[in-house]
Parts: sequence; C-alpha cells; structure tokens
Amino acid sequence: MFLPEFTTPPIYLALAALISYLVGSIAFGLVITKVLGLGDIRQTGSGNIGTTNVLRTGNKSAAAATLIFDSCKGLAPVLIAWSYFGSDAAQVAGVSAFLGHLFPVWLGFKGGKGVATFLGALLGLSLFAGAAACATWLCLAFLTRFSSVASLSAALTGPLWLWVFGSADAIAATAFMSVLVWIRHASNIRRLIDGKESKLSLRSSSGN
Repeated sequence: MFLPEFTTPPIYLALAALISYLVGSIAFGLVITKVLGLGDIRQTGSGNIGTTNVLRTGNKSAAAATLIFDSCKGLAPVLIAWSYFGSDAAQVAGVSAFLGHLFPVWLGFKGGKGVATFLGALLGLSLFAGAAACATWLCLAFLTRFSSVASLSAALTGPLWLWVFGSADAIAATAFMSVLVWIRHASNIRRLIDGKESKLSLRSSSGN
C-alpha cells in the first residue's frame, strides 16, 4: 500500500537511479557562490552547501538561486522518470537525486541536508502534497524563525500529506527521505534542545 507497483524493467530503474544520483550530486550552492566570487561555501558558517548556509554570505540572490536549483534537481528527475516509465521509476529517481545531494560523488560524499531536494522530489511525486509540505516549511519558519524547525516539520509531515492527498504508494520512499533529513539535522536538534540554535533573519540563518 505504501509502495508503488514495480513494473518498470530493473535495467531502466537502475539507469534512472544512476542518472538521478549524478544530477542530485551537483553542488549548486558551491558552484553558484564560486561563480559569484563569494568564495568556497564550505569555508563559511556551518560549511554546508545548502541554501541556508549560502544565505550566510549575505547574498540573497545566491541563496535564492541555490534554493531553486537544489529543488529542481529533486523535481526534474522525478518528472522525467515518471513521463518515461511511471510512478515506480519516479520514486527511485526522487530518492536517488536526494541521496546524491546528501552524498555527492564530486565532493567525497560530503553533501548537504537535503531539504530543498526533498521538497522538490515531493512536488514531483504529488503536487498537492509537495505544496502542503512547502507551506508547512513557510508557516513554521515564520512562526518560529528557526530554519531547522521548519525543515524538520516539513520532512515529518511529508508522508502525512501524501496520505491526505491520495498518494499513499509514495509514502515509503518519502518516509525514507524524511528520516535522513532528521538524521542530517542531528546537530540542529541538539542546539535547539540546548537553546543555542540561531534564528532566521534578513542577514543570516541557521544550518540547512
């Protein structure tokens, strides 16, 4: 019930997984900051390659571009795989792109926390569930001003939104990604418990 019916030939699933992983491995945060002359993002703030750390450079345009591209590298593989093969390949593609962001081959498997790519993949798997998860992020970010709280909440509710909007066959794949998002935010969770987590502001933000 929570898994798709696997009808796509394994060779095509493997191909979708490989291509999606390589796309997900593109470190847009690193590329964009270097192109704009902002230095190596891995030497800034938390050292993360994601949107929130790019925002620490003070360049909002770079952060916005990173958010868009990191989301699209989750969304595009899902949509392409779905159009050629179906839901099973789309889910494989989404998970693979997400893993590529977390463990990019180009960076020695040291990547980001995957929230934007997770949301992009979820949008591809279910437009309404993805939009609801994005709305969850926005609401929690506005109410708490903690990027990490917003990210953890969006990841946690992703499988729930799939259930609500009738896409239960994607729950297992989404739950897997959600668990990894929480694992990658372990340091943020510790800082939240200790009362040391930084809040979002126009000038800076905390670790995604």
